[in-house]
Amino acid sequence: MGRMLHLRLITPAEKTDAVVRLLETTVGTAHLVVLPGAARSPAGDVVMCDVAREAGDDVIDALRALELDTCGAITAEDIDLSLSEYADRAEREAPGEGADAVVWEQLTEATHEESTLSVTYLAFITLATLIAACGVVLDNAILIVGAMAVGPEFGPLAGICTAIVQRSPKLALRSAVALLAGFAVAMAVTAGFSLFMDAVGLFSEAKLEADRPNTGFIYAPDWFSFVVAVLAGVAGTLSLTSAKSGALVGVAISVTTVPAAANAAVALIYGDTGQTWHSTEQLLLNLLGIVLAGTLTLLTQKALWAAAKKRRPARRGNLRDRPHTTRA
Repeated sequence: MGRMLHLRLITPAEKTDAVVRLLETTVGTAHLVVLPGAARSPAGDVVMCDVAREAGDDVIDALRALELDTCGAITAEDIDLSLSEYADRAEREAPGEGADAVVWEQLTEATHEESTLSVTYLAFITLATLIAACGVVLDNAILIVGAMAVGPEFGPLAGICTAIVQRSPKLALRSAVALLAGFAVAMAVTAGFSLFMDAVGLFSEAKLEADRPNTGFIYAPDWFSFVVAVLAGVAGTLSLTSAKSGALVGVAISVTTVPAAANAAVALIYGDTGQTWHSTEQLLLNLLGIVLAGTLTLLTQKALWAAAKKRRPARRGNLRDRPHTTRA
């Protein structure tokens, strides 16, 4: 059994028939329920149905074409388990595979939330950079890995990729602001933190300049850095579009964005312009690789999915008489 989406719609009474007709004749839908007059705010009918994930994007686009997002409401959520022959049939009829499908509205909403410059986002990226600062001074790989896992910067990076593919300037601007402002604040706080740690004798220039076999790679950018960033960008984007959040943790600890920012901030207070510049170069190289790979991955998914949909019909016969259509 693959992934299904549950749609809950609020429709003005005059649009309900059009919405029901759309859902009854769209490939990949099942379990249609209509509750006349059940909605109070906004007033209207409630229409619910399940839809195969691979058909979800088309259904949502069609509902938006009926302006249901402005005069009513469209709510979608993942279904973890659905035991139904009708659901199985809907998935067989829908084009492609659910694991490969991209629900663009869902992706846009997810990246919107993750790429908003909020107090929580600033707290996480600042804490990650502070942990990384301790890691680079102590040459402690465990602290570096921990900082990379805490860092939330992949959200804005994914937002930029999505904005480029969806041609959404607002999302691109919001993501860029979150990314740049987040790193600026984190690095400024880390510089102040480093001065304090130096004053109390916990940080020193000698520790920073010493041989650091475990963390020296942070300020030594090369082509391998870019290759890893590209691979991480592909993996991270796939983890978002396929809802495989576990893979995103692996991406977070594979790219030295936060540690590079931390190393740049610590080196700056000691006047080591060489480490500052090379760490910044490492940071920018990784950011560029992730954005480039993420954007290309989304474009590829979009093209492959468009080709898959052409191989199967988008419509089917009216299913009003089938038992999975229930009217209250």
